[in-house]
Amino acid sequence: MANGDQRSAARLAAVQALYQMEVTGKGVNETFAEFESFWIGNEIEGDQYKTAEIAFFHDILSGVLAGQHPIDRLIDETLVKGWPLTRVDSVMRAILRAGGYELKKRMDIPARVVIKEYVDVAGAFFGRDEAGMINAVLDSLARACRASEFEPRM
Repeated sequence: MANGDQRSAARLAAVQALYQMEVTGKGVNETFAEFESFWIGNEIEGDQYKTAEIAFFHDILSGVLAGQHPIDRLIDETLVKGWPLTRVDSVMRAILRAGGYELKKRMDIPARVVIKEYVDVAGAFFGRDEAGMINAVLDSLARACRASEFEPRM
């Protein structure tokens, strides 16, 4: 599996882990252990889970947890007034937080790549409308955090 595929799998696993932590209240160390030993790269109930870049999975999950309040504020500022992040579906919240973390802290990854990857993750869980909302919010965040990447090229 190519490194890009492993990173895509790490993003999907990070979103699933963030969701699971929110719903179950499990801690980060327990979640790391569970995903690394049970989910990532294994077959579960007939579904084969792809091998993921573990260090990248750790980085996303740890980064979101360490910077969750500032990330949430950025997302809240981007969402439509009267529709705060707390009203967004928990899986969508996990996608936005992970994407927000990468846009804010992982300058080594182009913003357009981050947006596309998380829109693809959204497509695994939701329909076209929800994936479009993820695209719009992350695009707005990217333009705020990385305006230089969106300047017209001459």
